[in-house]
Amino acid sequence: MAAAIPTGPEQLLLALFVIFVSAKAIGELFERMNLPSVLGEIMAGALLGPYALGWIPISDTIHSVADLGVIFVLFSAGLETRPSDLIRIGGKSIRVAVAGVVVPFVLGFVYMKLRGDVSSEAVFVGAAMVATSVGITARIFADMRLLSTETAKIILGAAVFDDILGMIMLALVGGMASGGGVNWLHMGVLVGEAVGFALFMLFVAPRIVSRIEPGVAQLSMQNASLVVALAICLLLSWLALKIGMAAIIGAFFAGLVFADYSPQWNLLPRVGGITEFLAPFFFFAIGARLNVSLIKGDILAAAAIVSVLAIISKVIGCGLPLVNQGWRTVLQVGVGMMPRGEVALIVALVGLQSNIVSQSTYAIVVVMTAITTILAPPALRYLFRDEIRQTREASLPAPVQL
Repeated sequence: MAAAIPTGPEQLLLALFVIFVSAKAIGELFERMNLPSVLGEIMAGALLGPYALGWIPISDTIHSVADLGVIFVLFSAGLETRPSDLIRIGGKSIRVAVAGVVVPFVLGFVYMKLRGDVSSEAVFVGAAMVATSVGITARIFADMRLLSTETAKIILGAAVFDDILGMIMLALVGGMASGGGVNWLHMGVLVGEAVGFALFMLFVAPRIVSRIEPGVAQLSMQNASLVVALAICLLLSWLALKIGMAAIIGAFFAGLVFADYSPQWNLLPRVGGITEFLAPFFFFAIGARLNVSLIKGDILAAAAIVSVLAIISKVIGCGLPLVNQGWRTVLQVGVGMMPRGEVALIVALVGLQSNIVSQSTYAIVVVMTAITTILAPPALRYLFRDEIRQTREASLPAPVQL
């Protein structure tokens, strides 16, 4: 195995350089093969991370940069989603999210019990199958330039609500892991805070932004609107963490409350530049978690079955509430909700660190996360091929009349 980059503070910039350039280079290679660049960035992490070549040790600092990267992925996605749009499709998104939680959990739990695992491990695997990685989904649609489509908004809205439900389920399994049982009062407070946060962001926060807008225009600092938006993004990301949700949910809602002013303030291209720099660190870190040495024998077979169940459960569970819109929409939404990511890994890691989940069960969850993450981008590009073609045709310059 090649020598890893030293982990001293003086080598941090070198590690960041290698991660950024390798992720972008392999992402470009995938684009040239007509595959999503996000897939290349994930593969760069799997190749150069600690379980393969071992060139890049994923330190706490790099994980922090990766976390910042996914915050800006969701902030950018929020800037393209007006509050009125999310309210309009909110009913559909919530139905998709709820079905996308119940069906994967039941299938995962039942399979692990039939396999002979104890109930506690089956619960953790079921919980890990629940949460869609909204960061990966948002990046896929951003790469395809389809964030503004109706179906993408349904998927993103559902993924955000799905993540909220996933974090609540994480609190449930965390209580199990602690050995103290579930604190129902704490759960009630968490649910109330999550619902209150979402309602405030949808109905109250946009009105607050409309009132401060004239004051922002009068600020003398350069890029005042961008500075204010970034400050609110970081504040809401912290607040979401503080009340027991994921930081990315706060970041998405931060983008959402500024969406109406994004064209006027030219926020999207400027935030997009920051996202373009930080996002590859998150997707590299996702790939770096894949330990292929654990994938063998019975674990490989179980991981393959769990992965198939994870795919089927999201396609059926998330797609069926929209069956009246046609099977194409069912497949688009189901596959859009398919990739698991950070929440699934966090759930499995909580179980592993609490000695409730074995290394083999943890490996099953990691493989399931990797497979659903790797398959989603090319599948979505195929399912949205007509929309992608229309977007490209719309962006072509009109012919010059001589």
